[in-house]
Amino acid sequence: MNENALREVKVKIGLEKINTQEGITVEALLNSSVIELVMSLEFTRKQRFKIQKIKRLIYVRNVDGIFTM
Repeated sequence: MNENALREVKVKIGLEKINTQEGITVEALLNSSVIELVMSLEFTRKQRFKIQKIKRLIYVRNVDGIFTM
């Protein structure tokens, strides 16, 4: 059995483009070993999401209470 398979869960989620309110459904991978990547640049461009730089860092708290960037 693949060791990574024990830590991966795929779910269907809905995403909405803020600027157009267009919605899409995608399969997302929930992975307990991921530390920072939220959505790939390639995916955002392919789906034509509006991309802009944020003005400041966004701190996110994991379910275990640890902060990440």
